[in-house]
Amino acid sequence: MENIRAIRNESDYDWALAEIEPYFLNEPEPGTPAADRFDVLADLIEAYEGKHWPIEPADPIEAIRYKMEVSGLKQSDLADVLGSASRASEILNRKRALTTEMVFKISQKWQISAESLVSPYHLEV
Repeated sequence: MENIRAIRNESDYDWALAEIEPYFLNEPEPGTPAADRFDVLADLIEAYEGKHWPIEPADPIEAIRYKMEVSGLKQSDLADVLGSASRASEILNRKRALTTEMVFKISQKWQISAESLVSPYHLEV
């Protein structure tokens, strides 16, 4: 593969970003050497970013709020899923913890992975 190297520092990282940028403007044909090079560069960049700037997963309430934002859902929609407006309010305001049943319902109806809804999170006292 032409001119591929490890990303060990910021200079290598900047080089890799400059190398991959043209592929976003002109996507290579799958199965070609250019597509393979793109995949290798993307993997190297992802590994470097993951090591140096890891992104912590959102807590369950952040995940629910994000889904609401991107899907145009409102608190009343969450109330419909949970069966209670007050329960939806308590969940979103971190006054009540999600139960297993709530996690199941939200996961099923809103296609949020159950895994992202079961991690521990801070409740307001």
